[in-house]
Amino acid sequence: MSARWPAWSLFGLFVALAVATPVLVAVRGGNASDALVAIGIGFALVGALVASRQPANAVGWLLLVAAVALGLDTLTTVYAGRSSSPGAEWAGWLNSWLLFVWLYLPALFLALVFPSGRLLSRRWRIVVGLGIGAVAANVVGAAFAPGVLEIPADRPIQNPLGVEGAVGSALSWLSGVGELLAAGTLVLGGLSLVLRLRRSRGRERQQVTWFAYVCILALAPFVVLALVSLVGGDEFPPWLDVVAVVAWWSLVFLLLVGLPSAIGIAILRHQLYGIDVVIHRTLVYGALTLTLGTSYLGSVLLLQLVLNPLTQGSDLAVAMSTLTVAALFRPVRSRIQALVDRRFFRRRYDAARTLEAFGSRLRDQLDVDALGNDLRAVVRDTMQPAHVTLWLRGSR
Repeated sequence: MSARWPAWSLFGLFVALAVATPVLVAVRGGNASDALVAIGIGFALVGALVASRQPANAVGWLLLVAAVALGLDTLTTVYAGRSSSPGAEWAGWLNSWLLFVWLYLPALFLALVFPSGRLLSRRWRIVVGLGIGAVAANVVGAAFAPGVLEIPADRPIQNPLGVEGAVGSALSWLSGVGELLAAGTLVLGGLSLVLRLRRSRGRERQQVTWFAYVCILALAPFVVLALVSLVGGDEFPPWLDVVAVVAWWSLVFLLLVGLPSAIGIAILRHQLYGIDVVIHRTLVYGALTLTLGTSYLGSVLLLQLVLNPLTQGSDLAVAMSTLTVAALFRPVRSRIQALVDRRFFRRRYDAARTLEAFGSRLRDQLDVDALGNDLRAVVRDTMQPAHVTLWLRGSR
């Protein structure tokens, strides 16, 4: 009971910040995307549920602190945008280091303690120390760095606590050390998650699988953003800019909505739904989308090259490519699904083959006793029950 009050108080604080931010955007102007801070409600809600029900589990408190820091970060961004506002420089100062709280806390520590809230062993305390050092170094380096604060405002805002001279130079070096520590902690956190997945059994294995599934999904838009920044340079062409925007919002959705949803399902639910089914569909439809998308682009380019002497427009090539991809949808999906089942879900693949073979024999089998033996064998191979009994209704 004692943990419920602080847990739900932090949740209420986030809700108040999430409501105040869009109101401030509407009244004083600002970036419309700042009003979307409410999508972080998943962190606050799941954190409050876990912390109130399992107060000893560090996962809930990590999510709550990260959610409140996100709300404060967004609110101070909007408020400091008007440099003439009372205390704008202090709001900007607070905003300069809050990012390292709401981003680094879940990124660096969730993988180390999920799902039980405890480390794999005492030796992993060293990694926790590295993570705390990374957060502290980045916060101190950003909070006391001299010069203009990196915050969008109508005029530059000087850091009110900036330290000049040799100490200021040392603070810049300290931020670099913090980034290196954060990168190392992130890698070791991933290693901890892999080791936990390998060692876990039963329900805990399903819990870790949910968490790892969302983390792997988030890698895709992250890699796309890295490639876009590498290829595009300072100025993106229009189509590459669209790719970057889609990848960015996909990453935001997965981290702010998908990650807390996976954590909530893993910790708060007993049945954990069907993570194997989710992974299976992701593999099938992800591979299907990639295959058909590549085929579509290749077909358009090839048909434009072939049809160029006959017509200058590309509408015919696009129409033909669309019809071709539509015709390929079902056969390609069947082939990919069979390939995924055979490679990653062998038990399901073998069960389907067993049922298919039994169906073929059923058309030709007339002996009831032989048919009963075959049916019992099929049930044992596909369902794997502890005991099989076949009862046949006698003729009247």
